[in-house]
Order: sequence, then C-alpha cells, then structure tokens
Amino acid sequence: MQNNNTYISVIIPIYSCIQSLGELYTRLETTLTKISDDFEIIMINDASPDGAWEVIKILSLKDKRIKGINLSRNFGQHRAIAAGLDYAKGNWIVIMDCDLQDRPEEIIKLYNKASEGYDIVFGKRIERKDNFLKKLGSKVFYKIYDYFTESKVDNTIANFSIISKKVLNSLKQLKEQNIVYPLFINWIGFKRVEINIEHSKREDGKSSYTLSKLINLAIDSIVSQSNKPLKLSIKFGFIVSFISFIYAFWLIIRYFIFSVPVEGWTSVMVSIYFIGGLLFANMGILGLYIGKIFDETKNRPLYLVQETTFESEEK
Repeated sequence: MQNNNTYISVIIPIYSCIQSLGELYTRLETTLTKISDDFEIIMINDASPDGAWEVIKILSLKDKRIKGINLSRNFGQHRAIAAGLDYAKGNWIVIMDCDLQDRPEEIIKLYNKASEGYDIVFGKRIERKDNFLKKLGSKVFYKIYDYFTESKVDNTIANFSIISKKVLNSLKQLKEQNIVYPLFINWIGFKRVEINIEHSKREDGKSSYTLSKLINLAIDSIVSQSNKPLKLSIKFGFIVSFISFIYAFWLIIRYFIFSVPVEGWTSVMVSIYFIGGLLFANMGILGLYIGKIFDETKNRPLYLVQETTFESEEK
C-alpha cells in the first residue's frame, strides 16, 4: 500500500555520475527542506559502470529518505525513470538528471509554479550549457521528430520537471516498450506550463547519449508515435510509378512516331536497381513497424530490479 504522507518524491536515474552524487544529495536536502521535511529521493542505478550503487547504498544509510533501486542491467534512462515513477509515493514528483546540470535549487521554482494550479511544470533551459555537438544533435533530433509526428517539441526542454499525483497515476498506465518520458507527458495532456530555469555545465563524466544512440532514439520514437513514414513511403511509391508510366509513354511515342529505338541494357539495369532499392527501403520501414508490434506483444516488463535499499512494498 502507498503511504501518502510523503509530500515530494525526486526521481533520479543514475549513470556515470558517481562524483556528483554526494553534492547532489547535499544540495537536494538543502533545497527540499525549504519546501517540506517530508520527501524522498529515489536514485535508480541503471547499471552505472563507475560503482555508483555502492555510493547510493552509503547515502541511503546516512539518510533513510534516500531510496536506492538497482536495476538488473542497463535498461536506458527513460525506463529507469519509469522504475522511479512506479515506486514514487509523493503528492508531487520531480524528475531530474544526476549530473547536476539540472540544478537542485531550481526545484523551488518548479514547485512554486505548480502550486498555482498546474499539474505539469517543465524547466526550460534558456541557456544550455552543453557542448556544440550535443546541442546540435538535440536540435536535429527534435526537428526530425516534429516533422514525422506533426508536433512541435521545444528542444530547450528535457526531463527536468515536476508533476502531480494525478499525472503520475496516468503515466503508470502507459506500459509501452518504447517509453520516452517527455514525449509521453506531451501525449497525456493535463494543465501544463514551462518556466525558465538556469542550466549548469556538466563537471563530471560525459553524456551517455552518443550520436548513434540519438539516431536510434529518434527512430524508435518516430516509429512508436507516428505512422507518417509509412504514408510517405506509399506516396513516394506512387510518384515513382507515375514517373515510370510517363517515361514509358514517352519511349513508345519516340519509337512509333520518331522511329527512335529504345536503348536497352543500361536503362533496364538502372531501373531495376532503382526500383529494387526502393522496395528494400519500403520493406525496411514496414519491418520496423512489425518489429515494434512484436516487441509489444511479448509483454515483457520495462525493467527488472536486482535489489533496493528499502523494504519493497506493493506498487
């Protein structure tokens, strides 16, 4: 059973930021006590390779309000967030990163704005302190995502946010395999606002989102949220067929009216390779959607927990 006495839950997926954990706890404790002494800090170790789980266990012994969840393997940032959401008991839930780029002190701004009657408040990074490649990758990702899903996502907004218990309960109903926290928040609705916050430079480690991971995330997000690639594939197929029909009609006119012979082997081979490439591309797009259906029908859990620093309760 859930204990509704916990007022604020802070969910933090942990990966490659061991040097930041001590300062993260200190600044969170200082910030959250200005709002309420009744809070919990849920740190989800997503198989961090730097020994972060041992530090989380030490912190939880120091303060019982820190609850550590150790996943059985690396499931990815957004599934780690889903694990934290399942265990959170607060009336308000904060989601943030572990690298201190999301400043703990900004939680007060988020909470004060939510107290005005909003169910969702996202922090908007007015000046991102990321390197050029990361900012470029993020911008390109959201431009492509917006095009294929016919939506408009602000690339200055990431995971840093506060949500109400009502939103939490709605999120927990979504058990799709391809879960991306901010995109799911966009889908569920509720009363929402964004506010400007300060963003800090990452001092410890480096982002785990490489270019290949961003590309995979973009593909997974687009396929799970939109069928526009299939529609574009159909339209492109019709365009190619129409062009081929016009070209064939022109060849017939040239042959019968102007007595120009049809060039043979080269044009045929080029056409075969061109059409063959299109077919393989379309089959690949279709295969992505079939693969996603296959993943959903297996109905596997989003994550598996190896151990926790607290007594497990019914979620």
